[in-house]
Amino acid sequence: MPDAAPLLDAAWRVDPALVRLGVPAHVSLLYPFVPESALTGQDEKGVRSLAASFPAADLVLEELVTASGFVGVTVAELQPMVDAFRGRWPGLRPYGGRFGARPAAHVTVAMGADDPATAARVRTAVGSLLPLRTRAAAVQLVVLTEEGWRPRFTAPLGGPDGR
Repeated sequence: MPDAAPLLDAAWRVDPALVRLGVPAHVSLLYPFVPESALTGQDEKGVRSLAASFPAADLVLEELVTASGFVGVTVAELQPMVDAFRGRWPGLRPYGGRFGARPAAHVTVAMGADDPATAARVRTAVGSLLPLRTRAAAVQLVVLTEEGWRPRFTAPLGGPDGR
């Protein structure tokens, strides 16, 4: 979600340590996913198939959430897609279960904002940029390597023609 980059930039201006370097603004559909060494062709086919089953969507990011040092913006319109990915791989617990069985679809803006004053500054900075309009057009499967996160492939929403 490149259009959401200003949200992360706002948090970075409050405290650069709150933003994960090299990780762009995005909505995680299922994290953690299958380790790269265990990915199968069926997993890749499943990602592509699910992506194709959802149309590209115009989104309005507007609701801030804060919890335990976390600041994010919910993306309710993407919840059905997130639920579908979680349903396809039911053995994978989202975020290891840290946020319950069904965490809301969201863009993570800041992590580690444990000081309430810092979290409030992030909320103010990010809130001033909302509502923010963006478009979800593709799903990207990324894998963690020794060099950091890298894309494995991109699957357009709605299939090859994006519908």
